[in-house]
Amino acid sequence: MKIRLAGGLRWLYPGMHVKRWVTLALGAMGLFVLGLLEVIGADRVRDLYILLPKDIGARAVIAAAAMVLGTVGFGVGLARLVRSIAHGVAPGKPGKPADLIFRTRLLERGPRVVAIGGGTGLSTLLRGLKEETANITAVVTVMDDGGSSGRLRAELDVLPPGDVRNCIIALAANEEKMANLLQHRFHGGGELAGHSLGNLLLVGLEQATGGFDRAIEAMSHILAIRGEVVPATLTKCHLVARMEDGEWLEGESKISSDPRRIEEIRLSQQHVKPYDRVLEAIAHADLILLGPGSLYTSIIPNLIVDGISEEIERAAAEKVLVANLMTQPGETDGFTLSDHLRVLNRYIAVHTFDAVLVNATLPAEEIISGYREERAAPVADDLVDGNEYGVTVIRTDLLGTAELEGKLTVKHDPEKLARAIAVHTRAFSHHQSATP
Repeated sequence: MKIRLAGGLRWLYPGMHVKRWVTLALGAMGLFVLGLLEVIGADRVRDLYILLPKDIGARAVIAAAAMVLGTVGFGVGLARLVRSIAHGVAPGKPGKPADLIFRTRLLERGPRVVAIGGGTGLSTLLRGLKEETANITAVVTVMDDGGSSGRLRAELDVLPPGDVRNCIIALAANEEKMANLLQHRFHGGGELAGHSLGNLLLVGLEQATGGFDRAIEAMSHILAIRGEVVPATLTKCHLVARMEDGEWLEGESKISSDPRRIEEIRLSQQHVKPYDRVLEAIAHADLILLGPGSLYTSIIPNLIVDGISEEIERAAAEKVLVANLMTQPGETDGFTLSDHLRVLNRYIAVHTFDAVLVNATLPAEEIISGYREERAAPVADDLVDGNEYGVTVIRTDLLGTAELEGKLTVKHDPEKLARAIAVHTRAFSHHQSATP
């Protein structure tokens, strides 16, 4: 519960742990003054006292002025200190310094959340989630082989940086400024054309630090992100899919662009070892979020890395699936919500999850008609409350839109999605009730 305080007293919010230190500072200052008087000695203090005017009224004015100036100086110094700290913990954020510090302290006490996925779905989730807790671990798939990431992967034998870059930017303290810089793509001719600045920075940091995980840590430190981003694995491998006619395809870009229905997804290597931090984060999580994202190329690739799905299944954490808004051409054509869960259940036991979060608002008809031309449609919600998996269905408005390459597209609204998670999960309600 927050006490309503005016102006400069906002730093007295409960939970700020400022009052105790102010009291200690004042007490220490008093002891210092006593010690100083002892060093100066009674005679010298008496000499200073004699220098004051004889008039009692004048002495009272001087004493009052000294006390007021001292109090004002202490208050101004404290306010400036709070402002400096606020700019450090929340750079680029508007608002009063004490409010920013108070909110940052609350976020640091938030539940430990592990969000698993890839693509734009995971970065969208993180963008909203960082306003609810600072204890986030984003587990990102590293199977992309298209675009800038694919070119860098082929030319320099590195893990694809694109999805990792997007997640780091989404968790950045000053995301808007960083996104404008690091999402910039080189244009013109030459080998750099089409590459994003963020991708090149990650690849350069990998060469400078000697490892992709250390490059992620370095870039995360530079951007002062809220939480951490970890790759599902450090093994360089590809996705392999068996199509409906039995043919096998290798490579995410080939799989997602092929119009045939996908029957099975594997990795190009057997026994792909997970990144150590992934299993540790899952085991200690309060809440595990799976999705949103492309079913076969963003979500399942994490689950087929050795040990990840098993660790999720046995974790004591609350577990929530975040359903996709739209079907994806070449991956989930015509899929309903039940179809998504049916496929997902082949790679992880869906009954071990507590709930599935479903959007309950349809996009405008003019937007849907544009998607129909591309063989996509809203995911039909055909999951009943007493479903075979025993998961609770949470239906709420999660709809958002974003302009992409001049076209209005359907996306989860980051704020709506994060608030729905905070409102409907025990992990957040327990932490909120425990916060002073």
